[in-house]
Order: sequence, then structure tokens, then C-alpha cells
Amino acid sequence: MSQMTQVSVGHGMPLLVLCIGLLMLMCARWAEPFRAPYPEEELDRHDSRKDTDYHRDPSYKESRDSRRTEECRRCCDPGEEPLQYGSPYPQYQVVPQINITILKGEKGENGQRGSYGKAGKMGQMGPRGPLGLKGAKGNVGPQGNACKSYFAAFSVGRKKALHSNDYYQTLVFDTELVNLYGHFNMFTGKFFCYVPGIYFFSLNVHTWNQKETYLHVMKNEKETAILYAQPSDRSIMQSQSLMLELEGDDEVWVRLYKGERENAVFSDDFDTYITFNGHLIKAKSEG
Repeated sequence: MSQMTQVSVGHGMPLLVLCIGLLMLMCARWAEPFRAPYPEEELDRHDSRKDTDYHRDPSYKESRDSRRTEECRRCCDPGEEPLQYGSPYPQYQVVPQINITILKGEKGENGQRGSYGKAGKMGQMGPRGPLGLKGAKGNVGPQGNACKSYFAAFSVGRKKALHSNDYYQTLVFDTELVNLYGHFNMFTGKFFCYVPGIYFFSLNVHTWNQKETYLHVMKNEKETAILYAQPSDRSIMQSQSLMLELEGDDEVWVRLYKGERENAVFSDDFDTYITFNGHLIKAKSEG
């Protein structure tokens, strides 16, 4: 009996080993392919050898490269999709974008206008701008006055002597030498200004010996110049001249001072000892 058992066991062991091997092959067919527990980077990182050992021992490099090539990889059958292995690189996920304009509300009402801010500093003057367009031609103006030359002149004299009284006397002339346009009035003894402008006047008298001579050249009612001679043993010729700016209707004349003292001008019926002259130098309208 013991011998039978040994024979059956001796013949049964190869059969059991064969069944187990077939079962392992069938399981390996459907098993997950072999995948290295770490990527190549991790293998390099956890390698116990240092860089110095790698450079020192060339056999280390060859053994490492051969180990990489000997790693088992299972080929895919036709029609079978290869399995996805883990990647050491980060995986990006696509995030959907939302169109914010769809969520935009209606436009609100305008707010109140704010207060004005403070005035800023004055800036620098800018460059001069370009010339503007030429304007339209204006209307024709009124016709101006024709170019005129204005004249005024007179020269009058007196042949009679004159003594002072208790009041002022106007020196009236009896001899008309020049009286252009009649601007000098022989009856009143006054020059009347018809042409405004600048005039020149001169007065010449003959004094009386032992008597005073005292006269004024008058503009309207104002004294503008004096002709004076003190009493003397002999008579002399005395003169006065001046320029005046006259306006229209101004009057120029000669006045004898009142008789506080004996005052006189000499003359006779034959000769002209007293003269009064005046003429226009420049009219006001000439600028």
C-alpha cells in the first residue's frame, strides 16, 4: 500500500505542476501589463549611487541602461486599445468660459452733474496759429473832402496916437495892409478865427517920451503876452511876438491898460508907427 501511494504520488506531482503552470499562463493573459512603480526620473532620483560614483564606474552606466531596456512591456493585440499610463507632466483641464455680456443689465439713468473743480494753473502761451482766410471786400466808404490848402493872414496899422483913460481900451487900427478873406474886423479891432490851427502874431508900437507904454495881446478875454516900456527921455520902438493855437470862433486883439499912470502910444497922421500882424502856420485839419 505504501508503495502504491508513493507511485501515485510520484506520478501525480508532474501533473499538478503542469496544471498550475497552465493556470498561471491563463491568468497572465488577462492580467494588467507590467508598469514600473516609478518613472525614469524617480529611478534616477532614488538611485543610491551618487554622481561621483556614476562618473567613476562606467559599468554602472551600462548596467543602468541595460536595466531600462530589459523592462517588460506587453504588446497590444489587434483591436485592443492600449492602456493609458500615468504621465509625469501636469494635466490641464478645460474650463468653460462664460459670456459676461449676456449677464449685463440695462443702462441706468444719468447721474447729477458734479461741481466744477478748481481752476488749474495758467499754461504757457501756445504757438501762433496760421493766418485765416481773407475776408470779403468791404463796402465803399463815403467820398472824402478834396485836398484843400487853408490860408489866413492879416497886417493892419494905426496912424493916430492913443492915451489911456480910466478903463481898458481896445486898440483899433485905421490902416489895412493885408486882410486875407476879411478875417480881421477893422471896426472891432479883433481877428476872428475861421480856420483852427497854429498862428503867429506880432505887435510893434512906438513909445512916448516921459510916458509909460503898457499893452496886452489878448486871446478872447485872457492876457497872453505883455508889451511894456518904462518912461524915458526919448521914444523908442517896442515889439512883441508869439504863437497861439486857436480853435474856431476864437478872437485875438490888443488892449491898452487903464490909466493908473500916464500911459500912451505915439503916432502921427503921416506915418504908421503901430502895426499888428498875424498868419496861419498850420491848419488843424492837416494833422
